[in-house]
Amino acid sequence: MSQFSQTFIQNQFCILVEYLTSMKEILPVKQQFANYPAFITLADRVHSDYDVEPLIAAQAYPKEIEKILHFAGKGRDISDFEAFLDRAEAANQKNLLLLTGDKLKNHQSADNGEFHRTRYLESVNAVMAAKQRNGFCIGVALNPFKYAEAEKDAQYLKLHKKIKAGADYIITQLGYDLNALKQAKQFLERHQYSQKLFACVMPLTLARAQFMLKNKVAGIVITPHMLNILAKEKEDHLTDRVYLRCALQILICKHLGFSGVHLSACHKPTEQLLLESYVNEYRHLDLTACEILWEKLWQIETGKEFYPEMSYYSKPATSAQILKYQHLHFMHDALFASKVAKGLGQFIFKRSVWKSTSAKKALLKTEFISKHSVVGCESCGQCRLGDTLYICPETCPKGLANGPCGGTSLDRCEFGDRECIHSVKARLAKAVVQTQTLKENLIATVPIDVRGTSSWKNWYLNSI
Repeated sequence: MSQFSQTFIQNQFCILVEYLTSMKEILPVKQQFANYPAFITLADRVHSDYDVEPLIAAQAYPKEIEKILHFAGKGRDISDFEAFLDRAEAANQKNLLLLTGDKLKNHQSADNGEFHRTRYLESVNAVMAAKQRNGFCIGVALNPFKYAEAEKDAQYLKLHKKIKAGADYIITQLGYDLNALKQAKQFLERHQYSQKLFACVMPLTLARAQFMLKNKVAGIVITPHMLNILAKEKEDHLTDRVYLRCALQILICKHLGFSGVHLSACHKPTEQLLLESYVNEYRHLDLTACEILWEKLWQIETGKEFYPEMSYYSKPATSAQILKYQHLHFMHDALFASKVAKGLGQFIFKRSVWKSTSAKKALLKTEFISKHSVVGCESCGQCRLGDTLYICPETCPKGLANGPCGGTSLDRCEFGDRECIHSVKARLAKAVVQTQTLKENLIATVPIDVRGTSSWKNWYLNSI
């Protein structure tokens, strides 16, 4: 068992200090941070798509200091992850944080002049694979800073799946809304989940806030109110408050029963010493005193200063969406789910005629034509429509089937060109009483060699 896992058993609050693998120098690292156990956490392809792999970067740090390795599924297949697990086991690296990952800087790849869509390995599928091995301590992410009802529902529906798949701990996205962090903790308690919860924190300077806004860093909410506070502090030479606020957030999370924090953008020794000094100076305060000082520093009056500007909070599924679901659900039951349909399908597709190349091409073209205009089919070969309320996961730019990434903003996809399909699913699930489907059905990843084959044929032959 890793030392990190042991902190869970001992209920020790700990600090995970994040380092980017793109850093040019190896800085000193701590095993204690403000008298709390500390561990290195190595981010995966945050700076660029070509950053050094965390597994390789870990070799530059002292062996006696335990590491948590991130693995982002962007541009990767399940076979890539299995190879990563083999190498992690060989290196005795047991602590993982499994992420779908934000949008690749170069999302499309070229092959002989043709552009091919990049696939993403979902964190749910990575957790399922890692759980088949022995000894891994598996972490996942949650973005509780969602302010449209459907995108918040979708986040928590997917968290159910991540926990069911075998996650041991959860780290939130970076955010400053304490109410959202409290709701995440309450969610675990309400459902009697034993997984440990960490909050991602960062000393938020004006420059960092402006960078995140300019570069549209996925899933992070920076409001005009926050910018005004940071700008005024810089003008008045009160920039040390950045570290005081971060220290208060760490202490508040400890009071709330979090298992620790994931500390980002604080890898320089001078920054760490300043943050530690504030944690030590204010650690005697109780939760109420910490929150009062936090609200004073952020000039909180209404409690909505961390909310994005919103045109709506919730909206229902449309009648057209409900009718489409009902029609396709009826068709699926009749043509695929019934015993008669399965028997007939197996009889047809066992015939030798389907082994010829021309027959395979004709079947695939027929399936594509019948489904593409209705649901956006891309001939994945492993149709998952029955588990996704007949909203095709291939219409998600990342191809996610089990639920959303953390990068949405008020139901809008991280890619900015559409509404997130997982918000649509969450809204529809309420209307047709199918939230259990989105909460419980773990959808397997599609192997590369299955893509471009007929899902009809695969469905019937695998139903034997």
